[in-house]
Amino acid sequence: MLENYRFLARYNRWLNERLYDACERLPDEERRRERGAFFGSIHGSLNHLVWGDCLWLSRFGAQGVVFAALSGDLLALPPGARHGTILHEAWSGLRLRRARLDTAIEAWTHEMAADYPLRTMRYANTSGVERAHPMWQALTHFFNHQTHHRGQVTTLLSQAGVDVGVTDLIALV
Repeated sequence: MLENYRFLARYNRWLNERLYDACERLPDEERRRERGAFFGSIHGSLNHLVWGDCLWLSRFGAQGVVFAALSGDLLALPPGARHGTILHEAWSGLRLRRARLDTAIEAWTHEMAADYPLRTMRYANTSGVERAHPMWQALTHFFNHQTHHRGQVTTLLSQAGVDVGVTDLIALV
């Protein structure tokens, strides 16, 4: 299982680099333009992904295993941050945080013990509901969530006339 998550972490970094490079072809006002997406704009959607990654990585880091890759202030969210919170108003700050997260995600998957995906994960969701399920389900959700919203961003970019190019996971093989 670990090789699968390590592969997904590599894919995550690779596609985020392509996606952010593609976003650079648009002026800031176009990245921030309301486009009717779940999180409004390209900038809002990318902020949501950073928020979601920080939230889930914090949950993974609270499961009784210390991961060096998840330490420090990287995962810090402002008090009251929700799924639509704009964490980084400045494009440069958002891009830097994304790159730092992607590096940490890859390192984290290499720190995982072989049995980590088989453990039980316990946490409270954003509504305060206590949850418990196999860790592998949360890990799969973590990477699937990224793919879901990046797909939305690639659509928004396409509508704005920017071609991201190949986004298929299999392109890494």
